[in-house]
Amino acid sequence: MAARSNCFYCREDLSGKKFVRKDEKQVCVRCFDKFCANTCAECRCTVSTDSKELHHKGRYWHLDCFRCAKCYKNLAKESFTSKDDRILCGTCSSREDAPRCHGCYKPILAGTENVEYKGNSWHDECFTCYQCQKPIGSKSFIAKNNNIYCSLCHEKKFAKQCACCKKPITTGGVNYQDQPWHSECFVCSSCRKPLAGTRFTSHEEKVYCVDCYKSTVAKKCSSCQNPITGFGKATNVVNYEGGSWHDYCFNCKRCSLNLAEKRFVAHNGDIYCSDCSKKL
Repeated sequence: MAARSNCFYCREDLSGKKFVRKDEKQVCVRCFDKFCANTCAECRCTVSTDSKELHHKGRYWHLDCFRCAKCYKNLAKESFTSKDDRILCGTCSSREDAPRCHGCYKPILAGTENVEYKGNSWHDECFTCYQCQKPIGSKSFIAKNNNIYCSLCHEKKFAKQCACCKKPITTGGVNYQDQPWHSECFVCSSCRKPLAGTRFTSHEEKVYCVDCYKSTVAKKCSSCQNPITGFGKATNVVNYEGGSWHDYCFNCKRCSLNLAEKRFVAHNGDIYCSDCSKKL
């Protein structure tokens, strides 16, 4: 007589019936689903005996529940990775691990053209000028106030403007009366010779080189007829009744005493000291 086979849990006779062997115990299908079956990590339902089961690192899934946690693609026959208790397909795993673009905050996938600057990364098309919004590409750029500018926009927005041509001054330049000038724009008003690094003077808001000032602007000394330039020895001037003199030329007509800071007498267009004027 054959030995009887009973379910470990309900003691039902399993002769001629379908059963499952669990830990060397025979269990009927009903009791297996109730007491022994694993719970699907995705849907939280029992993985019954009539379902196909997948398992990974101590966790179990129905075949149809084994999907990517990001895109929900079924991974039963696909490669996958496990990250933070999530199952990810290869594409989504790459996106998870990829650095984020500092512009659009989307992942920069391997093989994608990108730009790295001061620890941040951008898609090539996201690395744009803050002002004109055009991609920087391989062109030079300048960082200002945590923003990126192409060279042209940086010049327009931040560079000093020449007082003459009103264009940006990118290098060098000259400061005159608290205004910036291009070196090539700061020229003599008469001969147009550049004045940067040379001696010059101004007259009626115009600048002149020394030679042009002497020949076209400076007053002539009433005594020696040379220009009164205000340079060097000719720094001081004496003005009297429409005439101008170098201070060293303002002398008594008779004794040649210098009268620049002394009392004098004018007679017939000439200058005399007090003593000589008494002898006229």
